[in-house]
Amino acid sequence: MNQFEVAQGFIEQCQAGAPAGTLAPAFQRSTEALGFRHFACCSHVDPLKPPRRAVMLHSYPKEWAKLFSELEFFEIDPVFLHASRSLAPFFWDTNTFLAELTLPQQEIFHEAARYGLTHGYTVPIHSVNGPRDFRASCSVVPDSETLPPAAYLAVQLMAFYLYEAVSKDAEAKHPPPVQKPLSRRERQCLELAAQGKSDWVSSKILGLSERTVHNHVENAKRRLQVATRVQAIVHALAGQQISLGDVVRCESRSSATFEQTRVPHTSVKSRTKTANH
Repeated sequence: MNQFEVAQGFIEQCQAGAPAGTLAPAFQRSTEALGFRHFACCSHVDPLKPPRRAVMLHSYPKEWAKLFSELEFFEIDPVFLHASRSLAPFFWDTNTFLAELTLPQQEIFHEAARYGLTHGYTVPIHSVNGPRDFRASCSVVPDSETLPPAAYLAVQLMAFYLYEAVSKDAEAKHPPPVQKPLSRRERQCLELAAQGKSDWVSSKILGLSERTVHNHVENAKRRLQVATRVQAIVHALAGQQISLGDVVRCESRSSATFEQTRVPHTSVKSRTKTANH
């Protein structure tokens, strides 16, 4: 059986709606058939204390998972961080990747090597349908450094199907809380805040007092059950109460409105000169 037949067999299980509990061992069997001894398809979270709706599937040694959790390596793990900002799969051995490592990250790789976790390959996962709360990736560790490119491509194909299937199952079991609807003014204030506008600038654009704008933002935070403005913006976007399109359109309108409220400096001089005459 060649690499793509292995991938196709696993993908067909996902498409047939196989239970999430059977997909992890099926993925492990498939990757082992391709020449990989370990895998980790997961959200970028604590492996021993994953939050609800997070995905945490791996065949890494238990001792490594325990160390990774206790020392909070997940906070600075270079694989997680690189996968979060990359679209393309990458090898851990490339000079470009290694050149980015800080001393603490080099220590993580040194520790991982003690458990046989070297020469890895990671597929970043930026899922449209998966949980919005977490970044994610799928990594594999080969048995040999001479595996054919087709083996890595097969992993890349399978990883997306695995993550989509398991993340949908996790979100179905733990659906995100339903957001309380924002008022029109709260949406407007958050749209302006998303542009980086201060309460004072937003008040001039909307024709409100600065205190009123501040109160609208605070009310929005309470409705969305978050602590900061940034969280309120992110949750309102994720809940589709505001959209990037609204923010862009609002910015175009608000810029024009704000300019109209400003008195040009030259006009003031002109009126002063006229008054003196």
